[in-house]
Amino acid sequence: MKKLRLIKNIKSVAVALGVITVFSCNTNTDSKSASGSKSENPYQEKVDSIIGLMTLDEKIGQLNLPATGPITTGASKSTDVVKKIEDGKIGGLFNIKDPKNIYEVQKIAVEKSRLGIPLIFGMDVIHGFKTTFPIPLGLSASWDMEMIEKTAQIAANEASANGINWTFSPMVDISRDPRWGRISEGNGEDPYLGGEIARAMVRGYQQDDLSANNTLMSCVKHFALYGAAEAGRDYNTVDMSRIRMYNEYMLPYKAAVEEGVGSVMASFNEIDGVPATGNKWLLTDLLRDDWGFNGFVVSDYTGIYEMRAHGMGDEYDVTSLALKAGLDMDMAGDSPNIKASYTYALKDALDQGKISMSDIDKAVARILTAKYQLGLFDDPYKYCSEERAKKETLTQENRDYARLVGAESTVLLKNDNQVLPLKKSGTVAVIGPLAKAANNMPGTWSVSSDHSKAISVWDGLQQTVGNDVNLLYAKGSNLDYDLELEKRATMFGKDIPRDGRTDKQMLDEALAIAKKADVVVATIGESAEFSGESSSRTDLGIPQVQKDLLQALLKTGKPVVLVLFTGRPLTLVEENETVPAILNVWFPGSEAGLSISDVLFGDVNPSGKLTATFPRNVGQVPLFYNHKNTGRPLGNREGKFEKFKTNYLDVRNEPLYPFGYGLSYTTFDYSDVKLDKTSMTDSDTINVSVDVTNSGDYDGKEVVQLYIRDLVGTVTRPVKELKGFQKVFIKKGETKTVSFTISVEDLKFYNSNLDFIAEPGTFHVFVGTNSNTERMKEFELKK
Repeated sequence: MKKLRLIKNIKSVAVALGVITVFSCNTNTDSKSASGSKSENPYQEKVDSIIGLMTLDEKIGQLNLPATGPITTGASKSTDVVKKIEDGKIGGLFNIKDPKNIYEVQKIAVEKSRLGIPLIFGMDVIHGFKTTFPIPLGLSASWDMEMIEKTAQIAANEASANGINWTFSPMVDISRDPRWGRISEGNGEDPYLGGEIARAMVRGYQQDDLSANNTLMSCVKHFALYGAAEAGRDYNTVDMSRIRMYNEYMLPYKAAVEEGVGSVMASFNEIDGVPATGNKWLLTDLLRDDWGFNGFVVSDYTGIYEMRAHGMGDEYDVTSLALKAGLDMDMAGDSPNIKASYTYALKDALDQGKISMSDIDKAVARILTAKYQLGLFDDPYKYCSEERAKKETLTQENRDYARLVGAESTVLLKNDNQVLPLKKSGTVAVIGPLAKAANNMPGTWSVSSDHSKAISVWDGLQQTVGNDVNLLYAKGSNLDYDLELEKRATMFGKDIPRDGRTDKQMLDEALAIAKKADVVVATIGESAEFSGESSSRTDLGIPQVQKDLLQALLKTGKPVVLVLFTGRPLTLVEENETVPAILNVWFPGSEAGLSISDVLFGDVNPSGKLTATFPRNVGQVPLFYNHKNTGRPLGNREGKFEKFKTNYLDVRNEPLYPFGYGLSYTTFDYSDVKLDKTSMTDSDTINVSVDVTNSGDYDGKEVVQLYIRDLVGTVTRPVKELKGFQKVFIKKGETKTVSFTISVEDLKFYNSNLDFIAEPGTFHVFVGTNSNTERMKEFELKK
């Protein structure tokens, strides 16, 4: 009956206007053939039929995505939403997450608007819905594509059960600058790894059928180059050469398109002097013409309006610029306070001749196609099941998986004298402002998470070892000496109540507790909102009050384990020199305390590896492993200064922890790298293998990494590039042979003409435990 009512609305108008329409609502098509870059639009006839019935206001309405519900970014909020839906002036909504509410809103669109076109409902489902997984930077540290895909699949199932059918994820911006707070939302510094994660996330969200009611349409963001914002300051300018864009930053976006992603979000930054929101080269020439993307493009929050501040003209100029560039949907521009939006400016822009009706129709067609792909014309209420929401959200099975993922994403940075794993006996002091901060455990961009159900470190330890271990607690310090900074870093319901005692009183209590313990677990670092959007930092150290607490605890002589919370690489030189064990847990998600406890006590052997380089100080930033050489490269690896070489006067060049770094409770020994031959042609391959032996006392997982260097090129090439990796489980005492196959595709790059080619010559191949590996063999690519 719902389907018939919807079709009847549109057919009645068709009869009145004398237009023949065809509605065969068969939406059971492969998502890859209906979105991304895989084929022509199978819904074109139906879409054209609807467009033929629409007024100009209704067309513009389909391009309008106002914000409703909780607002987590920006300053705009739409008014009179219900009336606008009835008038056909809204194409979709975001930030509503209740299936009952979504059902009622959808009913207004389907039964009260003239054409009954259903709405699309979006949300920032970034690293889980109710069941929250580690922040994306932490999740990437797992290097486990199957696991990452499953987290997206679980998120899609929960979100779709609650009425959502579109997610603004994955965020795949490459970033080499940890000052930028949104590095926490991405996958680090490497384009190859970022591309593999982009594919895994799109597969997880969309699966093989976008019309299924347990999948989400994915939206890859932020297109493009947002992670390279100057000075690491959010929303800032990006300026780089095309050759650098293509070789170092574009691959993850392109990988998502190739995987069939349904939508793309434009970034805030400018590219080549034109904001991405209105950049035709980016949104049409590259994305659609070169890459063959057939989905739709949405602005970021008030992105069209913000082009005025960039200096791109008045409201008619910027809306016209965006539409003609290939931007289809306007996010959060629908407000009386924002005149530079599609809702308020497109009609006048059309009258002024700045745009054509064809420009508008193209954008409308893409939005309607997406709604067909999602099956909304077949059943607009398909995602609105309160029963399913109760049954399939935050299930114990999902929480158990989140617990596992949190542990698998943990990176062991240091473990002198095998302080870890801890024994399940004796007395453990848990000290630090993040020990009981359950609401911070889901991390930044966890807008749909129920923070009240997250598990703190203290609660996790109580649940897992409380009967065997005597646990003591002290807060030890506030988050920061600066109250105003602390307020800025504990927003969106993630406050850490300020302790009324003096700093000395809190420290004295912590030291007294520490003296009673056999070992101290120091839970310190950033709060959840110390990183994320609009959370850029110039100081990448642990807040000073917590550093002071940590150093005081070390002076007690008790073994100290630093459980580090962070959404970015931090500068940890002092901690690395003084603390015997450092466990980087990022923000592990809703089951954080259990994940951390599992690793601390050895139920899970840590296997995470860094996907972003940790600098020694901010002055080294940007710092990344796959850099170019100079004409005067540094000739030593011992940190010695050499005059007239590319080095600093005051600090070593090398990072504190390199890309790909991460320890284990066991040890892994690598054999020499073996090649099955030393030369290949374009149609040939080379097999690379290495034997990895678990020589320690624990079973464990190792991420075996393969890097390649092109020694001579027509343009300069990086010193190393990741081209393969495998995460393998090896029992103690066992040896496994890990093999990789190198083809000519692994040797290709974009030259100065932006041709994607492989040039004949000599290559080095490296295999090892991180990007600093020197295990190398040489081979040649022949013509």
